[in-house]
Amino acid sequence: MSNLKKISVSELRSGMYLHALSGSWIDHPFWRAKFVIEDIDDIKLIASSKIAEVWIDVDKGADTWQMVAPAEPAAVPAKAPARAPVVVPKPVSMADEIDRARKICDSASKAVQSMFRETRMGKAISMEAAGAVVQDISLSIMRNPGALISVVRLKHVDDYTYMHSVAVCALMVALARQLDLSEDGTREAGLAGLLHDLGKVDTPPEILNKTGRLTDEEFAIIRQHPVQGHAHLKQSGQVSEIAMDVCLHHHERIDGKGYPHGLAGDEISLFAKMGAVCDVYDAITSNRPYKHGWCPAESIKRMTEWSVDQYDKTIFQAFVSSVGIYPVGSLVRLSSGKLGVVMEQSAKSLIAPRVKVFFSTKSGVYITPTIVDLSQSISEDNAEKIVGYEDAAKWKIRNFDQMWAG
Repeated sequence: MSNLKKISVSELRSGMYLHALSGSWIDHPFWRAKFVIEDIDDIKLIASSKIAEVWIDVDKGADTWQMVAPAEPAAVPAKAPARAPVVVPKPVSMADEIDRARKICDSASKAVQSMFRETRMGKAISMEAAGAVVQDISLSIMRNPGALISVVRLKHVDDYTYMHSVAVCALMVALARQLDLSEDGTREAGLAGLLHDLGKVDTPPEILNKTGRLTDEEFAIIRQHPVQGHAHLKQSGQVSEIAMDVCLHHHERIDGKGYPHGLAGDEISLFAKMGAVCDVYDAITSNRPYKHGWCPAESIKRMTEWSVDQYDKTIFQAFVSSVGIYPVGSLVRLSSGKLGVVMEQSAKSLIAPRVKVFFSTKSGVYITPTIVDLSQSISEDNAEKIVGYEDAAKWKIRNFDQMWAG
């Protein structure tokens, strides 16, 4: 059992094991609370926040009586509080990140299930657990933005609600980075995505999982989930205004035809506009009880058609830049007549990703899989290029998802 001691922030010293920060999670200057304090800057960050007291574990780190000489005073900066320290991981390939992404998705899904269960029972959501999920997802996005976003799309119908929350969190983090938001803004975006559908705990399962078309009455019940989720988050007293706003307004549209309040244009906040795009993309690319998910490339094309009425132009363009015109997992036809699956985006061009070529439409047979980086020869006149996306079912492609995620 841990040997915990509550101390004031002024007593913090290097070598102590920080177990928990008292107060609201959103006021914390760190992604997660548990770590050994090794740098005086960590203490300064805590002192500059709204946190007055912390819990230390003296079995895992130094106790107050073990401090012989006082550490440098934790000066509070005169300007705005410093942002949370972020260790930027080294970028890795899709192949190197995909197994780690699977494990993150699995643990994140379990965490979301726990949050939904706690809400149903009238308990407060663990914001430390939520913060840990957002951090794990954010680090994966920094290592390789395509891996986790693509893996989470392969969710099963029976765990859609939980994995949808994980997916929207990941998409929000990727979009926040594309928009060059601060680390605090990125954290807020991820948390908002994770909690945006919490109101569905109040939606009857027979409606949520219905395989047929919803009646007008059933759709009216579904439309209540933003208001219900907002009420749950507000009652908890631990969630930021941004997360509550996204929960309440992620179904609003730029043309004012959304719900629950029919907001239009600039009446909708930046984060709610982001939530609207991320929510729809994951919904239409996922297998649902009542329909099969669309190909990622087809989904981007459809959303582009809807964007004039539904989405903020700048945000939608940034979203496309973050996932690609042909996102990972898209089946594409090349100018040579060969089929390939998009494996990874290219930093050079949105229309020239890395593709695994594996099928010839001319001969109708599988060919030896070859990875082709279309961006390497994009400027050449006779360069291989994508001419469109295809339906895997049309070509009877066996185990298509294993082609890129296997």
